Amino acid sequence: MAVPRSLARPLADSTFLRVYVLLALALVLTFGLALAGFAMVDQVRREHYRERLAEAPMALLVNQLAEQPAALREAWLEQRSAALDIGLRLYERESLPLNYFQRSRLDAGRVLIHSLDEQGWRLQQSLPGEPRVLEVVLTSLNERQLRGLAEGLRQWLERVDPDQREERLKVLTATALGVELNDVPPEGLDEGQREHLANGGVVIRVLPESWALSLYLQLPHESGAPQWVQVGPIEAFEPMPLSLSLLLLVIMLLVLAATIYLIVRGVEARMARLELAATRIAGGHLETRVKVESGDFLGRLGMAFNGMAAQVQSLLRAQQEMIRAVSHELRTPVARIRFAVQMVEDMTDSEPVRRQLSGIDSDIEELDGLIDEILTYAKLGGDQAHGMVLETEMVDCRAMAARVVDALAPLHGHLELSIVPGDEVEVVAEPRYLQRALQNLVANACRHAETRVQIRLHGEPRAIRLDVEDDGPGVPEADRLEIFKPFARLDNSRTRRSGGYGLGLSIVHKIMAWHGGSVMVDDSEALGGARFSLLLPVSPPRVRSQ
Repeated sequence: MAVPRSLARPLADSTFLRVYVLLALALVLTFGLALAGFAMVDQVRREHYRERLAEAPMALLVNQLAEQPAALREAWLEQRSAALDIGLRLYERESLPLNYFQRSRLDAGRVLIHSLDEQGWRLQQSLPGEPRVLEVVLTSLNERQLRGLAEGLRQWLERVDPDQREERLKVLTATALGVELNDVPPEGLDEGQREHLANGGVVIRVLPESWALSLYLQLPHESGAPQWVQVGPIEAFEPMPLSLSLLLLVIMLLVLAATIYLIVRGVEARMARLELAATRIAGGHLETRVKVESGDFLGRLGMAFNGMAAQVQSLLRAQQEMIRAVSHELRTPVARIRFAVQMVEDMTDSEPVRRQLSGIDSDIEELDGLIDEILTYAKLGGDQAHGMVLETEMVDCRAMAARVVDALAPLHGHLELSIVPGDEVEVVAEPRYLQRALQNLVANACRHAETRVQIRLHGEPRAIRLDVEDDGPGVPEADRLEIFKPFARLDNSRTRRSGGYGLGLSIVHKIMAWHGGSVMVDDSEALGGARFSLLLPVSPPRVRSQ
């Protein structure tokens, strides 16, 4: 079915509209298949019922016709047609337009059933041992026809001796319609029905509990003891059983569920690839790109995503190159200024001049430190952006913390720097950068602490945690994300007067992201100031007791 041009463009451009349309089509298709399945099963069951119902009468008529002399067959057919109000005709088999399967059924002694437009049937069956086919045209099945067939059965059985009747009945008992010959009268018949049987009549008994009917005949016997024939019960056609209906419904629901799953799974897989790419880019792998498979909404989203990643990567590279170039270019004039200050200091003995030169020298030292911080920050960003691999090894965190305390304690004589006793914790990391991150946190705490700074180590099931706490004013909750940005400074107690360049915490954040960990800040319960925490993933954690 062609899609209208007015709908082709929206379907091509909208992924979700396509999903909805596909789901609706799948639902309609599944229900259509279910209805077709119900109809087909009912049709097969109906044909099977007709075949079972026609086997015994056709076997009786075919055997009665086969016993007639060839010269009397046409007259017998006319007489039986009038008596039963049905059409009976005899054809040469080769004159009938039969296919291979129909010929095979006739060879096997089966009945061919053809439905007529006027709600009737055309039945065909081969005569035993002859290349002829008896055709019966039946427009309806009524009581007259049932009685007529029963009378024909009586006449057919009366032509043989009582001892041979059982053998003759085997032709009918081989069909699905039960025919029994008994020496005792049937049960459940009243006196009038038995008398009617004795007078040569046919009794039709309806069984309402099973929607079926049975026919009864009485045959004379030479010894005077009669025999009774029971035909049936002939059961009415029943609609599809509830169990079969439920089975088809379950199959329909399973097909529908599988179809919807395949449709949604395709969309979900594409969204999952977008999510994975976004996660990798957020982790610093800016070279990540999404595979674009189509021009629909998700395809356009993927192209926009790739363009965004390329633009961000280009901007970051340009920024890092500029920072590196400016930082390197600053070193030369700074070195010349330092050399000139030293020459002036050697050339003068004036104390005021020497004090001014000493201040200039301190400013130059600070400028050198700033340049080093900028270069470190740019290097970390560049390495992360280009996906460089860390050269990691097992790091003893407690020994590393001791080295940091030994390096910073002499610079902050008014503070008490300590390491909280506990287990010795090891983690796989790049030792130089991890120590730089811890040292930056401790130096930041020393600038804002009043009297104390302490380091606490934790070995948790899935992560190693390094806490740096101080007793300073702390970090306001609203500013806890801003302080990790480059050159960020707060306007309260942590101001420029405390020193620093505004890059230390940014460098810590990049080092942690490079290691797959994180850094966070909250309030210190032990000292009342700020608590900075480094979290490093481990699998499995390595913790040794002292």
